Amino acid sequence: MVKKSKTRVETLVSAGGVVYRQREGRVETVLCGHWITSNAGQTTKVEAEATDLTEDARWSLAKGTPDAGETMEETALREVREETGLEVQMQEPISSITYWFADRDNAVRYHKTVHFYLMVPVGGGTELHDPEFDVVRWFPIDEALKILIYPNETAVMRQANEMINQRIGTA
Repeated sequence: MVKKSKTRVETLVSAGGVVYRQREGRVETVLCGHWITSNAGQTTKVEAEATDLTEDARWSLAKGTPDAGETMEETALREVREETGLEVQMQEPISSITYWFADRDNAVRYHKTVHFYLMVPVGGGTELHDPEFDVVRWFPIDEALKILIYPNETAVMRQANEMINQRIGTA
């Protein structure tokens, strides 16, 4: 009889944020992007100054794992600062998402929960983002909703948009 190897299951937790600002009468949010590479391993855009970056990068929200002893709120503030280059102030929790993924060998399956918070910038700049991402950029929130690559992050952005509209009185 052949024994099946059991896949190990681990639980992970992360925290991140939806950072928004009002500019020229519209709400913008910041997204983090990785350049899409060709089969030859070259990026499709070589200059961050390009005007249409949306189709040449995979866009997501800033998030990451806690350091020892950190609360989820502290993790979210630190990760957003590191990944976007922005100093931010937390306003309120948005929601949490959960999903499953496996390691490359399928030896471990991970069940991950990510807690998201609504935030506003109070300093810094996107040019100060860490090298984990190729580009960090502000987008009108309606455009961000179209280009986020993960459907569960799009749902978080929709919730954030409703919360922002209530805060600024444009619901």
